[in-house]
Amino acid sequence: MSAEFRQLLDSTIAHLESLRAEGKQFVPLEADTMRALNAGVTAAPQAAAVGAPASGPARSTQPIARVAPAVPTPPAPAPARVITEVRPASPEKIQAIAELRERAMQCMKCANLAATRTNVVFGVGNVDADIMFVGEAPGADEDAAGEPFVGAAGQLLTRMITAMGLTREQVYIANILKCRPDMPPGSSGNRKPTSDEMQTCIPYLHAQIDLVQPKVLVGLGGTAIEGLVNQSGITKLRGHWQTFRGIPLMPTYHPAYLLRNQSNAEKRKVWEDLMAVMEKIGLPISEKQRGYFARG
Repeated sequence: MSAEFRQLLDSTIAHLESLRAEGKQFVPLEADTMRALNAGVTAAPQAAAVGAPASGPARSTQPIARVAPAVPTPPAPAPARVITEVRPASPEKIQAIAELRERAMQCMKCANLAATRTNVVFGVGNVDADIMFVGEAPGADEDAAGEPFVGAAGQLLTRMITAMGLTREQVYIANILKCRPDMPPGSSGNRKPTSDEMQTCIPYLHAQIDLVQPKVLVGLGGTAIEGLVNQSGITKLRGHWQTFRGIPLMPTYHPAYLLRNQSNAEKRKVWEDLMAVMEKIGLPISEKQRGYFARG
């Protein structure tokens, strides 16, 4: 093996190791690069005869030892599919979502909620998403913005999605309730939706799920799971796959819970749920990602 090729090989190995340390698993190679590397490997045995001079015929009567040809490496398995861009939705789906949104915007079924809301918080994201996150109801920030998960809990959800290697634009986010639950005059904070409110509003969510057709649903918090599958006890249910309208459903803690309980142990539970979701749809998980919030 020539000194030049050895230097190239050492540099390549060092570069690949640095990429692996950053959590990268796959590196695209141009055809010309592969040909150059292969040429270096096949050229090396020609200069590797033991006891042969640098030039001229070999004078030794001993058999010439030659470097055995490299054993062909079997092709690597195809990497898991990575969601790298937002797929454009069909015009029919875009129109159907727009019509559903318009109906929700005009909804007056819950008179108390319609009278106090600032905005109907319909949903946001990619209507062809593989993953759909479902929360319980808008809070004050969401009511003001008309978009789900924009407050402190929403900012944490965005970071969770980013940790999965995705963006908010690549997933779909919606709530069980499209209006903020009304509060008594002079009260602050947010209240849990009633069962009647959830049952009245959930047909809009059913229609959203049927139109988006995600591969996986993620239920954020006990109220969301109660509204979806009529089961209570998020501590018991989280991390255990359920099914809703024929779609795998992963219950996990609401981001607001993590804001109140910021131990790595609780964060790790949610992250394990999200890794299970990633595995379900074929997203690759790096060693760096697998180590997030690992117990020390």
